[in-house]
Amino acid sequence: MKYSVSFEDQAAVSAKEGTLLSEFLDAENSPILFGCRTGICGTCICKVSDVKNGSISPADNDELEILEVYSDEPHTRLACQVALTADIKLSPVEII
Repeated sequence: MKYSVSFEDQAAVSAKEGTLLSEFLDAENSPILFGCRTGICGTCICKVSDVKNGSISPADNDELEILEVYSDEPHTRLACQVALTADIKLSPVEII
């Protein structure tokens, strides 16, 4: 199964179910940047503004700690920690 990932100002792209966004979005020249790819640097914080045709797994405690440090926006996730299991819309978040 494939799901779509869309951004505010770009056309949607699609990837296979279970694909980590960090592996996929670099190749698609997305506006989301990636640093460490392990969930500790906070570079890939993004806002998930729309989820359709499924759901994404909740953030674990380690991810929640990083999100508390780097962003005060609701509905944020570390893109490197999200496996694609639904159609989603993302937008970059400015790190505080």
